[in-house]
Amino acid sequence: MKKIIIINGPNLNLLGQREENIYGQDSFKEIYDGLEQFAKDNEVQLSYFQSNSEGAIIDKIHQCRNDFDLIIINPGALTHYSYSIHDAIIAIKMPAIEVHISNIYNREQWRRKSVISPAVTGVICGLGTDGYKIALYAAINYLA
Repeated sequence: MKKIIIINGPNLNLLGQREENIYGQDSFKEIYDGLEQFAKDNEVQLSYFQSNSEGAIIDKIHQCRNDFDLIIINPGALTHYSYSIHDAIIAIKMPAIEVHISNIYNREQWRRKSVISPAVTGVICGLGTDGYKIALYAAINYLA
């Protein structure tokens, strides 16, 4: 069975509670429950990790090389400056899909650059929390 992990970065633990006009009203648990069912229906094991700490995210990415087939990552604000996360994704030589709930290209100027994007297989942004399901669908097809 293929194994996929979703890694969420800073402040994504507050989905459904912060800036609902941008990030929606659903908690990530609500989002994840639907994703987990979709994964089971497609015979994929899905896991989840969230941290507000850059180092913990990097450690988790390193662990993924032995435990997972693909990473779906929303690095949150770390997207714009974490070369360490970029390097960790490159180092493990594993496919990864970057997800952003909002369209980072139509927000503040500083949000319009992702230093993570050059390290990943693909990027999905601006489609709300549906971006996670789209990424999971793409991941399943990629691993098929």
